[in-house]
Amino acid sequence: MGKMLGGEEEKDPDAAKKEEERQEALRQQEEERKAKYARMEAERENLRQGIRDKYGIKKKEEKEAEAAAAMEQASEGSLTRPKKAVPAGCGDEEEEEESIVDTVMKFIPTPLMDMFSKK
Repeated sequence: MGKMLGGEEEKDPDAAKKEEERQEALRQQEEERKAKYARMEAERENLRQGIRDKYGIKKKEEKEAEAAAAMEQASEGSLTRPKKAVPAGCGDEEEEEESIVDTVMKFIPTPLMDMFSKK
């Protein structure tokens, strides 16, 4: 209240020591929290591994490593990298163009269509 009225702020001689203790307590709580969650995650991973072993499921990293190894073996004697699969719709330009032409032909009047078909 002294500060609000323009007076000097009361100084606590132990304020620095109290603040340091508070900061240390916060750090300790944070470390305990991190340790707790690390233990919980380790327990979960043990359960997951038990399920994987029981049902013969592989980890995502193991699957990726095996796929990469298979790709390396397949391209071992090759000088170029392996070709990637072409997604559906790519490279089929002729079919797309025909469908566009068919669509346009539907909207052309009959006398004009006869002219196009005679050519």
